[in-house]
Amino acid sequence: MSNPLDTDAGSELFSSYEAELKLVQADLNQKLDQITELSGEPRKSAIRLAERSLEEANELLDQMRIEKQNIPSTARSRLNPRFRNYETDIDASKRKLKSLSDDRKALFGNRYRDDDADGQDQQLEQRQQLLSGTDRLERSSQRLRDSQRIANETEDIGRGTLADLQIQRETIQHTRQTMLESEGYVDRSVKTLRGMARWLQIGL
Repeated sequence: MSNPLDTDAGSELFSSYEAELKLVQADLNQKLDQITELSGEPRKSAIRLAERSLEEANELLDQMRIEKQNIPSTARSRLNPRFRNYETDIDASKRKLKSLSDDRKALFGNRYRDDDADGQDQQLEQRQQLLSGTDRLERSSQRLRDSQRIANETEDIGRGTLADLQIQRETIQHTRQTMLESEGYVDRSVKTLRGMARWLQIGL
């Protein structure tokens, strides 16, 4: 018997997503129940399978959320509580899976001991410190390379500036020499004019 909501909504796609979600939920719940009975590598494998089922369930919820917007408002208002129930169920499965994943004693089986927790935390902290130190070293190396590049560029600019100053110095010296020669010409011209003036006065 068809669901009245689906008939009123006219959304076959939403109904298809909903039916698929129910199957995924059943499969996910079965996987979660199996995880509690496992330990070690089988438990890790079961957790990975459950994670994939959870991802699939979330994807179906997203598709249903999108398709729900195409349903007429009268039918959508009756459908919303049912959709929220799906969201609540998936959230509960997510929390249960996280709890099962965080159970390190069951996850590592006989290899795990309570007194190993601090050692594992220390190893994790050491790895994080090593990665952090590597990142800092890389950043320092990059800053050093940038500084070297800037120093090289500054040195090139300095050499260019010195060359420009040398050219300017030579130009100034040449100009000064030209001015001195011009002053000599002027002095000789003045003396010549004065001599001519005196000669003219004598001639008069």
